[in-house]
Amino acid sequence: MTQGLRSSASSVTAQLDRRPVAKRIGLVTLATDHTTETDFARILQGHDVGVYVNRIGFENPITHESLLQTGPCLTAAAADILPDEPLDVLVYGCTSASAVLGNAKVAEYMNRAKPDTPCVTPSSAALDAFATLGIKKISVLAPYAKDVTDTLIRYFAKQGPVVVSAECFGLSDDRDMARVSLDSIIGGGVAACDAQADALFVSCTALRAASCVAQLEARLGKPVITSNQAMVWRCMRHLGLTCDYPAGGKLFKT
Repeated sequence: MTQGLRSSASSVTAQLDRRPVAKRIGLVTLATDHTTETDFARILQGHDVGVYVNRIGFENPITHESLLQTGPCLTAAAADILPDEPLDVLVYGCTSASAVLGNAKVAEYMNRAKPDTPCVTPSSAALDAFATLGIKKISVLAPYAKDVTDTLIRYFAKQGPVVVSAECFGLSDDRDMARVSLDSIIGGGVAACDAQADALFVSCTALRAASCVAQLEARLGKPVITSNQAMVWRCMRHLGLTCDYPAGGKLFKT
């Protein structure tokens, strides 16, 4: 019956919307990342937001040197996300790299590809979260080795919050960090949090810590900020979206 059939022009003229989705987030992650995209999808479910992801090459272990090497890769990675089209927010999803490189340097690399686009990192988002919640003193739980954890502590200390305690799991491979059990994150967070701290910060986009915020806050009785939770929250503020994610804890109730 279809033999010899040919298509014909539609009688309806195709009208083009300005965008397929209302808001656009450009997310750059490490090639070895297991967690960040999942957290973005979970928290942004129901919002008209496209999260467009590109990955950059990365070879474990996580060291100062390997983290520094990610910086020059960010420009090309950002450029390849919807080439020649604007994004509403750019994100680099690596907490330790943002501390080693510095958030200003991350923004410089990414804005070479997408000028005048707000840039979010886990550490910059965490600092904004601390300011929003009036947090002056923090405890830190990180999965990294001690030297990388110490770099993160120094970076935060220069930006404002007093780090009153910090503990780390001593891992050097972000693929292992993604496999740290939720029970270990909760137990580690409780153990790491000093009574003097106003809040607990759980570092690393690889950790599945965003899924543990409610349980940790219930145990600690104080705010809990995690890398991915803060990062998505900060993107939502840039996009003018209501932060209606109950599992996101006190941060999403502000």
